Amino acid sequence: MPAPRPPRAEPLCRRCRHYVITYNPDFPYGCFSSKRLPCVDVQEASGQTCLRFTPKTTPPRG
Repeated sequence: MPAPRPPRAEPLCRRCRHYVITYNPDFPYGCFSSKRLPCVDVQEASGQTCLRFTPKTTPPRG
């Protein structure tokens, strides 16, 4: 059984409600147009984690 992954310090874009995949192959990721995951660009530019991160709400199962 593999060891569990440690929790991530920064938010993961794919779990944010603002994250989308765009139609533009040059800038495929978004909450803003980016070639990389936006959280990576924010961390690199500001030295902070993304302040707009809002977890996605999951619909109830059943």
